[in-house]
Formats: sequence, C-alpha cells, structure tokens
Amino acid sequence: MSDNDAPMEARGMSEWLREWFRPAPDSLVAGSVRKGKSPWVDSVHLLWSAWIFITPVFDHFTWLWAALTLLSYPVFLLLYAKSHLVSRREAPAYAVSLLAMCMLLLPWYPSGLVYFVYSCVMMISCRMSMRRYLVVLAGLNAVILLEAWFLHYPWQAIVWMPLTTFIIGMIISVERTNEAKDAELQLSHEEVRRLAGLAERERIGRDLHDLLGHTLSLITLKLELSRKLFDRDSEAARREMEEAEKVARHALAEVRSAVSGIRATDLAAELASARLLLESSRVHFDYGDLPTDLPADIERGFSLIVREAATNIARHAEASAAKIEIIREHASVRMLISDNGRGGISSDGNGLCGMRERVRALGATLTIESPRGHGTKLRIVAPVPILRLVETSRAPSDLSLGPTLNTNASGNPAV
Repeated sequence: MSDNDAPMEARGMSEWLREWFRPAPDSLVAGSVRKGKSPWVDSVHLLWSAWIFITPVFDHFTWLWAALTLLSYPVFLLLYAKSHLVSRREAPAYAVSLLAMCMLLLPWYPSGLVYFVYSCVMMISCRMSMRRYLVVLAGLNAVILLEAWFLHYPWQAIVWMPLTTFIIGMIISVERTNEAKDAELQLSHEEVRRLAGLAERERIGRDLHDLLGHTLSLITLKLELSRKLFDRDSEAARREMEEAEKVARHALAEVRSAVSGIRATDLAAELASARLLLESSRVHFDYGDLPTDLPADIERGFSLIVREAATNIARHAEASAAKIEIIREHASVRMLISDNGRGGISSDGNGLCGMRERVRALGATLTIESPRGHGTKLRIVAPVPILRLVETSRAPSDLSLGPTLNTNASGNPAV
C-alpha cells in the first residue's frame, strides 16, 4: 500500500463512522433535537449502569467478572447509543441483541441482569402501544427469570428483577407519552392560530366585498347622474354630488371600523390557543368579549402576556378554572387574569419574569395577588396615549380622504 493510500483509507473510515453514527430522521436523538433539547438528553439514563460495578459488592469480586465487564460494557454502550440513533423500525434489533448478550453472560456474570433492564428500556423506543409493550415486557421477564431460576440465582434477584423492569419501563414510557402529547398539543396550537388567521382573512374579504362593492356602485351611479344633470339642472347635480360625498365618508368610516376589528385577531387567536391548552389540562377557561379598538402594540403585548399566563396556569397553578377579562377604559386598557389554583407565589419564575418584561415594554403596571390556597389574580393596566384617544373618538363625519378646501375672501378655494 502506498503512502497516499493510507490517508484515503483513514478518511474513508472516518466518513464510514460518521455515517454509522448519523441519527435517522425518526430516531429518538433526532426527535430531541427537533424539540430544542440536547441530543445527549437520554444519556442520563446511563447512570443506572453503575449497578454493573456495584454488583460485586453484594457477591464477590473475581478476575473473570472484571474481564467480562471490560468486554461487555463497551458493547452495551454501543448498542444503547445505536438504539437511539437508528430508525424506530430498526431499534428492536439492538434491544434484542443486548438481551441475547445478557443471556449468554448470565451463567458467569450476575451484572448481566443490568443489561436485561436496559434491553427492556430500549424496547420503549420501538413503535408499539402501551399494552403491547407490557406484554413484551412480561414475556422477556419470564424468559430471564426462567434462566435465573435454572442457574440457581438468589431469590432476591429473581424477585426484584421484574419489579425493577416494570417500574423503570413505566416511568420512561410515561415520559415518552407526555412528550408525544406535548408535540400534539403544540401542533394543535399552531393549527388554531392558522385557522384563526384564515377565518379572519375570509371575514375581511366578505366584509370588504359587501361594503365596498355596494358603496362604490352607489357612488358611481350618483356621479354619473350628477354629470348628466350638470348642464340641465345644476342644483340637482350639486345635491347628487353631496350625497355621493356622504356615501364616501360613510364608507370610509366603515372601512376604518373593519380595520380596527382586525387588530384583535392576534389576541383572539392567542385566547383560543390558551383555551385549547388549558382545557387539555382539565382547566375550565373563560374569557369575555374583546374590545375592537385596542392599539396594535397593546394588543400584541397582551397576546404575549396571555401566552405566558396560560402556560403558567397549565404547568404550576393546579387550578380547575381560569378567567381572563379585558376592559377598555377612558385612558387605559385593563386585563384581569385569575385562577382558582394553589396560589402562594412568593418569587418570580421564568414565566413571571417574561410577563414583567412585556408589561414594562407597554409602560403598563402589573399587580399580583396570590394568597396561598386561594388562587392567583393578575391585574395589568396599560395606558392609552392621548393622541390615540383623540383619533379613536373623532367622529366619522370629520374624517376626509384628503386636505380640506376652504374659500378665501375672494371666493377662490385655498388649501
């Protein structure tokens, strides 16, 4: 072999190893990465493998045990890692391989019972229902207990083995189930927001079609009639043009009203998403009617606060009911969030810290009442600038499409 072949062979081996340890799209590691978790999150379960080295304390240390540990433990780590990297369809092969290694070592290696526990745990990564997993777990325990009894293992080992495997298996299975439910819930939240946005776009399309289609047709007819009457009856033509102006002003007011209703879309979608989250956590959620004249920045800030509050209630409050009220006052907007949970908030967690940041960004105030055992009440008051009050309170008839024409002393129009 030439000198140039050695680096090429080394590169080929490196690429083969990289490809061999590349996670499959539907593997446990790939799923953890998609959820924003570390790819090594499941390696924490390897701490239980310490029992492999503790076993000689209860029996007696031998050089055969040391040799078998040095040979089997790296193989165990490799099989465990591959079961998390390969496709869910291929994962059972690695669990069965570890089980076979355990059964081969069991006559001389009591620590192999720990490998059996891990083989049962690795079965959870396969695509199977809870009922099927329990049946498989019972069958595996029957096989290993039969071998342990035939090898005259102590009765303590025979008793604690099925109990340990079932407990650990159930714990990890519940973790997997909760992760799957969280993923489904996240998809449901995104679907709620998408449907809310789609419904709002459809509503806007219908409103604009009904409003502008009829109004513009009427304005066109009025202007055509005034043009025809201009030479014959100037007074009638003037009246038709005045009516067309009134219709246009009225249409402008209705368009502004429709646009102000659009501003509550994000908040409405967030409230619908909060209801989905809380109802799935068995918390009855209620909220009143939304104001249609919320300033855009306040409406956006309130949406983020609602998201934080709903998440806190679902995770920490242990409540059975929650309510949100949004009240539009003369110079402010007030939002009240309450639940009947355990209360007793003494310090700010991540959720409350994020909520306070949103409140500060709005220039608002946040008041928290949380007596222990009597739920929690949040009161957010956001000021509305005077300029916005003037704009929203201005009468529709005062609004115009352009600069107002005034007549000067000579009777000529001036801007």
